[in-house]
Amino acid sequence: MTATHPAPPARPSLAELEVGQVVGQRTLEVDRSRLVRYAGASGDFNPIHWNDRVATEVGLPGVIAHGMWTMGAAVGVVADWAGDPGSVVDYQVRFTRPVPVPDPGAATVEVTAVVGGIDHEAGSARIDLTVTCEGARVLGKAQAVVRLG
Repeated sequence: MTATHPAPPARPSLAELEVGQVVGQRTLEVDRSRLVRYAGASGDFNPIHWNDRVATEVGLPGVIAHGMWTMGAAVGVVADWAGDPGSVVDYQVRFTRPVPVPDPGAATVEVTAVVGGIDHEAGSARIDLTVTCEGARVLGKAQAVVRLG
């Protein structure tokens, strides 16, 4: 008996893209247990990511998600669409608002990825990300450059 594996998804083609085209959307959830796991993986044990008292003492609404978790989770939409995370050759964001993480419960982060520009000469596309929590942008000027050519 031979094992069969599904074919990998076709990589997007630069020729098939148009500025303004939505290439991915995702709803992400982050709860306190995910923050603890991320802290262990990243080494960022700042108490604003796990201790409500400390977070409110420094003026936050409560425990907040790590900015780098938010940034990394958001670009996952682009990497999945591209079919190869290595094709993301540049990624930049501005952190505009924190993502408050309730206890109990989870914060919901909405990500939409849209083609913002195409550079046929370089064989790349700029993907603009809109990343929101509770209707407010949490990442500003979030842009990834994806090499497709």
